[in-house]
Amino acid sequence: MNALVNKLFDMSGQRVLVTGASSGLGLHFARTLAAAGARVAVAARRVERLNDLVGELRLAGHDASAYELDVTSRQSVIDCMDAIEAQLGGLDVVVNNAGVSDTKRVLDYNDHDWHAIVDTNLRGAWVVAQEAARRMVEARRAGCLINITSILASRVGGGVGPYSAAKAGLSHLTRSLALELARHDIRVNAIAPGYIATDINDGFLHSEAGERLRSRIPSRRFCASSDLDGALLLLASGASRGMTGAEIIVDGGHACAGL
Repeated sequence: MNALVNKLFDMSGQRVLVTGASSGLGLHFARTLAAAGARVAVAARRVERLNDLVGELRLAGHDASAYELDVTSRQSVIDCMDAIEAQLGGLDVVVNNAGVSDTKRVLDYNDHDWHAIVDTNLRGAWVVAQEAARRMVEARRAGCLINITSILASRVGGGVGPYSAAKAGLSHLTRSLALELARHDIRVNAIAPGYIATDINDGFLHSEAGERLRSRIPSRRFCASSDLDGALLLLASGASRGMTGAEIIVDGGHACAGL
């Protein structure tokens, strides 16, 4: 049984791109996939911030490389994909993770805020998915796209209107892409994290406001980055061969909390 499980989730030799990998969930995803045997391409706007991660992964015996990528620029996406093809020969899996957010009252957001958030979280994910899928189709190669959405794609939270709108759009886009790309043997799924405890939000989560938020989660706990590992490896590996257009929620039950 253990041999079967290991084979199902084995990522050995799979070429995987993780966008937004310089910090947060993207950095954790890269580590998880590399540990599962994947050849990991990590990408972010500031490539120098990826050097420590690549060094760490290589020191552990993993195959890792860094690429500059600004998902709001189609030319940057094309250049990144070209560089990956030249070095790795193409991609098998893309983790569409790059994203930004802000917290303001609805009347305080301006057009620049809106465009910065929606262009990165929605349009950027669209461009990465489209360019990756186009190359997979041209090469007649099966592939897997994983979009990182949020429970805010389906639940309402104050102060995050543009982010919620972008993630809701990405959630529906996941299903649209899955419908059209299935004929090319390209699977498209999503992971919708809840509130994940990281170094960045540690102060808030341990504040009075954070405690009030935690009390509304049925499990009474915030998830850790490692809680996403199962969903990530499931969707990235052959274990999810029959899954496309799915969205896995990892939030400690937050999205199903009663009113």
